[in-house]
Amino acid sequence: MEQENLKNLNTLLQMLAEGQFLEGMEMFFADDVVIQEVGGEPKRGKDVCIEAEKELLAGVAEFIQYTAHSQGAGGNETFYEGTMEFKTTDGDHIKQEQAVVTTWKDGKIQAERYYHKNV
Repeated sequence: MEQENLKNLNTLLQMLAEGQFLEGMEMFFADDVVIQEVGGEPKRGKDVCIEAEKELLAGVAEFIQYTAHSQGAGGNETFYEGTMEFKTTDGDHIKQEQAVVTTWKDGKIQAERYYHKNV
């Protein structure tokens, strides 16, 4: 199970590195997925999460990078640390470090929790 989850995570991370955020969500999110940014309200359901991502991406003028630095797995969970960098349509240059904890079931993401820090 852990190896399958790591394989799926690696595929997802490659998609994110290529800027394929929506495609990754479409491929790996379970229909009843719950995602939550630390301190934020959870978003429930694949369609809701994809719509929220579309709104976020509408404010991105230039995607610079999404790089995973470390990863691991235990049981049904995987985690990774990464760096995301982009420029907004308002001209801001955003660089974030993040840690992500993911719960998997049957090859799909059931839940994700994001911890961000702007650098």
